[in-house]
Amino acid sequence: MFPEAVARYHDLLQNETLAETSRAMLAEGLERAKLIFGGRPLSPYLRPHFVSESDFTRIKTICETVWSAIQKVKDAAIVDDSIINDLGLTEVERELIAIDPGYSAVSPTARLDSFLTPSAYSFVELNGESPAGIAYADAAYEIFSSLPVMREFAKNYNLRALFGRQYLLQVLLTSYEEFLGHPAPRPPRIAIVDLKGLPTQKEFELFKEYFEENGHPALICAPEELEYKNRRLTAHGLEIDIVYKRLLVNEYLPIIKEYPALLEAYRAHDVCMVNSFRSKLIHKKALFAVLTDGRRSPLFSNAELNVIGQHVPWTRVVRDEKSDYKGQQIDLLEYILKNNDRLVLKPNDDYGGHGITIGWNSTPEGWQKALNEALVDGDYLVQERVPTARETFPALTPDGKIHFAEQLVDLDPLLFNGKLGSAFTRLSFTELANVTSGGGMVPTYIISKK
Repeated sequence: MFPEAVARYHDLLQNETLAETSRAMLAEGLERAKLIFGGRPLSPYLRPHFVSESDFTRIKTICETVWSAIQKVKDAAIVDDSIINDLGLTEVERELIAIDPGYSAVSPTARLDSFLTPSAYSFVELNGESPAGIAYADAAYEIFSSLPVMREFAKNYNLRALFGRQYLLQVLLTSYEEFLGHPAPRPPRIAIVDLKGLPTQKEFELFKEYFEENGHPALICAPEELEYKNRRLTAHGLEIDIVYKRLLVNEYLPIIKEYPALLEAYRAHDVCMVNSFRSKLIHKKALFAVLTDGRRSPLFSNAELNVIGQHVPWTRVVRDEKSDYKGQQIDLLEYILKNNDRLVLKPNDDYGGHGITIGWNSTPEGWQKALNEALVDGDYLVQERVPTARETFPALTPDGKIHFAEQLVDLDPLLFNGKLGSAFTRLSFTELANVTSGGGMVPTYIISKK
């Protein structure tokens, strides 16, 4: 946390000329780069998020330690059906994760969503299947670093950007070499695969440009544009070596029989797919229930258990059963019902804030209803409330004004083969920080005083 840096930045915005020039440049830069999500600017704020070098060093150690524990959950799940059951995988998902992707990492690229406060650092969930935002953040760095207010601010502070596309490309290439079993004989051809018409299309374009600038032919395509014949996966006449899979399993399953080329090539080991279907193992939010379950503690080292205990919130699958909370046996449903002020109910496998019920914002009747619905659904989690981070940001209004407003601050470290390489921050006026439900994002700068 760096409140004096925030205060200095906001003082600079009191200079009307500096503020207005910076606002206009930001608006023009977002428009030119097409950093638009769902018809609105992706970064409607005139300040990035600042994290101190000392905090970032600590965050890096915590993230990489918890990731080593997550990799152990994957390794154990491959041979232990009880963990698969706890994670809540369906039969078809079990079939998909059984396919060996050709490399050892469960999720070569992943995002840990977290809150950093003066007294705590807490994770809330993991996106291990198809984390978005890496290229968006890179483009935002380029825009923010050019702003007059940032250049003035940099006279007093060292600023370090966390560009992520370089790490994503390296992950694709190292996964491909492990898949081949030897160095690639030529630059591999990359297909960015997702459904058509999604608001993330611009990010795909940013990745395509970057891949090609670095010597790798690339294209963007949908599952229905893929063909698999003669042991080759192709799209638009281009043979594909690597699939950068942005397609979610939940979105592919309804069309998988109609457009099976991706699955067929992957199953036959004729294409390297990153992230693979196996990433579904840890993308399930029940992962945190496995990490915080005392019965699973033998899987982890003492260092991992210490990090889990301090930074991963107590999480359980919603079931009519006995459980434990901080060493005490509890009736889980009774505990959930009586402690809504400290709990959240969330679906095991969804995104964008869908289906989440925040207990402290619910009436007793509303909480009971949400709990009943969670039991009927059969695939819900309960998670303990964590300290959330809030900061004041200069938000841009639709009429071009600057409005200082308190925001929820969700820091999202990005891991590449288990190492923290990049990060961005999501902001929201509400309790849920996600771009899909109306929030925004800003680049995260690591700073120190000169």
